[in-house]
Amino acid sequence: MNGLTVTSLHKRYPEFTLDISCEIPEGTMVSLLGPSGCGKSTTLSLITGIERPDAGSIMLSGRNITSLPPWERKIGIVFQDYALFPHMNVAGNIAYGLKVKKQDHREISRRTDELLELVGLTGYRNRRIDSLSGGEKQRIALARALAPQPELLLLDEPLSALDARLRIRLRSEVRRIQQDLGITTIYVTHDQDEAMDISDTIIVMNRGRVEQVGSPEEVYRHPRTLFTGTFIGASTAIAVQIHASAGNAVTVVRGDQQFFGTAPQPHAWNGSQAFLYFRPEDVRVSSREVGAASNLFPDAVLQRCAFRGSSYEYYFLWEGEVITVQGNNLLEPGSKRTLEVPREKCCVLT
Repeated sequence: MNGLTVTSLHKRYPEFTLDISCEIPEGTMVSLLGPSGCGKSTTLSLITGIERPDAGSIMLSGRNITSLPPWERKIGIVFQDYALFPHMNVAGNIAYGLKVKKQDHREISRRTDELLELVGLTGYRNRRIDSLSGGEKQRIALARALAPQPELLLLDEPLSALDARLRIRLRSEVRRIQQDLGITTIYVTHDQDEAMDISDTIIVMNRGRVEQVGSPEEVYRHPRTLFTGTFIGASTAIAVQIHASAGNAVTVVRGDQQFFGTAPQPHAWNGSQAFLYFRPEDVRVSSREVGAASNLFPDAVLQRCAFRGSSYEYYFLWEGEVITVQGNNLLEPGSKRTLEVPREKCCVLT
């Protein structure tokens, strides 16, 4: 297949082992999302050839690049600290890879101007690197990575050093450039909002392994593991006991109360413990028990009400568990309510 195929890539360290397989279709933007230390940057190092795997293969556009040195892999990379050359001006940084390949001076000048226009910095050719803002440095680093026309672009947390408003604006610019060029791109981040905003596909990683692969909506709405569900977005996960299951439908109990949910796939339950999982926006607050097709949590006590701008976030305590709820009205802490969650919005996860 065109694009990138990583098969059983394995790398062992004293404190950590990476074992990953994934496919990234040509022209798409895929985010590697996970907490610090989960193996995101290690995966990039193996793909670029900075490090060598103990086992496995890496195919790029139909070529096996597993054993190739980095300069033969046709990969561009933007590092977290940008790694720009301070002794060169903007044009010198962008042109560096082209000069190494001994391209014609006129072609180098044309390509440099083309990329400056692409990243919105026309007229910056002679600027010193130390005169640039953080956002400008990020865009110059992107232009330099794109200059040799790589088959694959890797972005290793390129916006993490910027303030929140600038990150939001620049991630849209990165997405626009990726779509304009149609270049296959891997974007490494631990920021859920970034991954949800700009990705065609998200690969959720945990402890060196892939937890789930899917579109932003899939990994948010249909988590396959408890880690994916609790890592991405706000959620509630209540410890329960398995009572019965038939296919994907699962009945669970907590004390003398029964709940219903759906497992991500027919599951051979190992043991009887699991979690009933749902999102804050799927919970309704009522003063009475309603909804025959809902799971009900009676006598939940409001502990705290937080204003989030466009909505409120409520934190209810129910049988020792905190249930997070979204709503539009200010509620009085200490009030007692019944919480209602439609059964189809509840997952049973392990």
